Amino acid sequence: MAEKVRCIIICGAPDCDAELIRETVRPGDFVICADKGFEYAKKAGVGVDLFVGDFDSFSGEVPDGVEVIKLKVHKDDSDSMHCASVAVERGFKEAVLLCAVGGRTDHSFSNFCVLGYLESNGVTASIVTKTESVMLLTEGEYSVKNRQGSTFSLFPFGCDKAVVSYVGSVEYPARNLTLKAFDSLGLSNIFNCNDVSIIISEGSCLLFIETDL
Repeated sequence: MAEKVRCIIICGAPDCDAELIRETVRPGDFVICADKGFEYAKKAGVGVDLFVGDFDSFSGEVPDGVEVIKLKVHKDDSDSMHCASVAVERGFKEAVLLCAVGGRTDHSFSNFCVLGYLESNGVTASIVTKTESVMLLTEGEYSVKNRQGSTFSLFPFGCDKAVVSYVGSVEYPARNLTLKAFDSLGLSNIFNCNDVSIIISEGSCLLFIETDL
């Protein structure tokens, strides 16, 4: 079991924001950098506990005191996924991915898959950017607070369909609504109050929430 409950995984997307890193990392967080993410952490002035990567996008020196897991260039998983596997192995219960979307779309999609891997292994996970947060919701009830006026979207992920209900005021109410893969029905809803529950009774969804109100 890890002594620190939450880890921050700083990935290598090109539109990373140093201020967001500083605002997100809390005292006591365990910070893991995926290759170029180490450069972003340095710019933000954030201490790093672990460097994971093959040094293909970061070629500087990693200072003494930072644990290094050096990966092969030719490998089956991404640097971000390897960071996620370390988080699971070390017993973290929460993970926040920064600098995880933007740039190459395939890399962004791969990091959505990382969310699925973390959630399937008992780690509550999210991707956070300056403008939105992304989470994978599996079957269960999820409370969303203090987001009145925010736009949100839900899309089935890793399944053919998902069945969704909302408790609390949203622009487009739903009770046992079936969202199908390859459909955009879940796009651009709005929270009309500060206390909404999203219930997933079948399947799983990616939840996107606007955060830059």
